[in-house]
Amino acid sequence: MDQIKQHVTAVIDEWINSGYLNEGDLFVIGCSTSEVAGERIGTSGSEAIAEIIFDGMKRLQQETGVELAFQCCEHLNRALVVEKTTMIQRGYEQVTAVPVPTAGGSMASYAYKHMEKPVLVEHIKADAGIDIGETMIGMQIKHVAVPLRFSERKIGAARVNAARTRPKLIGGKRAVYPEEQLNNKCK
Repeated sequence: MDQIKQHVTAVIDEWINSGYLNEGDLFVIGCSTSEVAGERIGTSGSEAIAEIIFDGMKRLQQETGVELAFQCCEHLNRALVVEKTTMIQRGYEQVTAVPVPTAGGSMASYAYKHMEKPVLVEHIKADAGIDIGETMIGMQIKHVAVPLRFSERKIGAARVNAARTRPKLIGGKRAVYPEEQLNNKCK
């Protein structure tokens, strides 16, 4: 567990120092605690591991001002746990289910139990996110997703992928783009 805490801290520090997150951004977390534990996804969920990751994500939220969305597993169609205020502010539609470790996953279950007023929504378009254990968060990210290569590539035994988004570059060869979009389009 100490190694998992160290990995989470390193990943969260990289996100905080990246400059990619802005207050009010929606940040999606997909996580297989089984993969973090070194097991196959969906076989050995752990709310103890979920607690460590949740605490790291809460620190990310406190230090950057992002809103969090925790993705459920496929047994709940990858619905997302968000705060009710997030759902209302973004115009999302609530769906009815309560994530549990065996249907939703340990991470979403833990988040649901520890958020202030959690609700489930079916779809989001996040500004950035992290995928711990290859849980397929791509369906939750806005276009255009830009993969990030942080130096910490694992949490426990699980591979970590991260992405941010940028607005689409439209208009073709005669279009003029803001300099920051051109500089960041392929990083």
